[in-house]
Amino acid sequence: MNVPTLIRSFLTSAAVAGRRIVKFSDAANTDKVALAAAATEGLAGISDAYGADAGKMLDVVQGGVAAVKLGGTVAAGDPLTSDDEGCAVKCVAAAGETRMYVGFAQAPGVEGDEIACLVVPGLIHAPEVEA
Repeated sequence: MNVPTLIRSFLTSAAVAGRRIVKFSDAANTDKVALAAAATEGLAGISDAYGADAGKMLDVVQGGVAAVKLGGTVAAGDPLTSDDEGCAVKCVAAAGETRMYVGFAQAPGVEGDEIACLVVPGLIHAPEVEA
């Protein structure tokens, strides 16, 4: 399931479980990472299978294919972003918001499943709709 092509190690600012989406926890001042909690955060990638305690080094997949735990139902090909626990959910555009995604689901799944994700970070922006 894993075919990572780019793995980087980052110091954690909080404990991170394995196979979760992580963000830069204080992007203006450091490159430390923590569990992502929203689609509007700067996503760093997907944590390895082991995770890491706070203040420890964590391997983060930033390219290739990585396993990720789901926080909801997704279809193969859906762009994936983070729920409030770092689990992957479908990234859906919202008017006037920019939402980050970490990659694309390579299989369908439901909450609690672990699926392959093609890690290709990006963003979706939907303009405001004028009445």
